[in-house]
Amino acid sequence: MIQIEDKLVSTELFDQWFVCHMDKCHGLCCVHGDAGAPLEEEESEILVEELERIKPYMRKEGIEAVSKKGTWHYDEDGDRVTPLIGREECAYVFFDDGIARCAIESAFMAKATTFRKPISCHLYPIRTSKVGNMTALNYHRWEICKPAVSLGEHYGMPVFRFVKDALTRAFGPSFYEEMERVYSEWKIQSQL
Repeated sequence: MIQIEDKLVSTELFDQWFVCHMDKCHGLCCVHGDAGAPLEEEESEILVEELERIKPYMRKEGIEAVSKKGTWHYDEDGDRVTPLIGREECAYVFFDDGIARCAIESAFMAKATTFRKPISCHLYPIRTSKVGNMTALNYHRWEICKPAVSLGEHYGMPVFRFVKDALTRAFGPSFYEEMERVYSEWKIQSQL
């Protein structure tokens, strides 16, 4: 782990490769799992406010799940998450040619909302956790993402660069610039 500002950054964000390969994985990260997408408190409030703008991009099953469970709820661990359709996909998922896509992000791309999607989704495959008063950034390995690892290796794309926009959105441009600087130093040190 390397400390950057008040973050503990796993070196796996530097030495692991990643580029989503939707043609191979079909967006299964939005379909499989034991809970919905983790939400920050302000994100859960935004979903309540923006639901009517997002609904046109949702499937009927997702709208039904949200009407029954709410735009978000607490999971078994007491964390805020998006609701699921049954025990499978996120309520905000729709399918386009067999690929799971995000209705929230689609609404954002269509300029129907200013909320892009939950930061936990945007940062993936990085997962964050609290360690005292610090935030840890770790690489999350998942079998369904093996095609993303292969494609990332093909392009020479380290995890942190793949999620540059998300890191900048979450922690600011100066944090990302510092990550680039630290990466350059780390790369030199790792070659010694």
